[in-house]
Amino acid sequence: MLDFGSGSGLCAIAAMLAGAKEAVSTDIDPMAVSAIELNARANACRVTPVLRDTLDDPPPDTEVILAADCWYEAAPASRVMPWLQRASAAGIDVLVGDPGRRYLPLGDLAEIASYEVRTTTELEDLDHKQASAYELRGADPRRGSATA
Repeated sequence: MLDFGSGSGLCAIAAMLAGAKEAVSTDIDPMAVSAIELNARANACRVTPVLRDTLDDPPPDTEVILAADCWYEAAPASRVMPWLQRASAAGIDVLVGDPGRRYLPLGDLAEIASYEVRTTTELEDLDHKQASAYELRGADPRRGSATA
């Protein structure tokens, strides 16, 4: 599985703890890659951190892409969904998680779950936010994904 825009590595670590065979975490921030390494080690998980912008690359050779909290700035957000759509068209299951960021393209997504999550007011405007998990709309129904 690929944890895109991984940040701390949380999704990759959770996937490994849930039984994933392997996890790769990508991020463009060197500090995030360092955090991924430290967090994976602290959780006794093998996660491969990758420091690079993968949005101009073809879809990776993986079964699942997890993309969480990638829609907080307009410029990078405009590049994420087309790349995820190409991955989905290539047969990769794509799951998105987001706490309702401004640039999240809701019209392209089908909500599959929603949760109230605790946040820190040092980073967010509230101490709790509603976060949701989504599938891409129009994904291949033979894979059990949303169709519209």
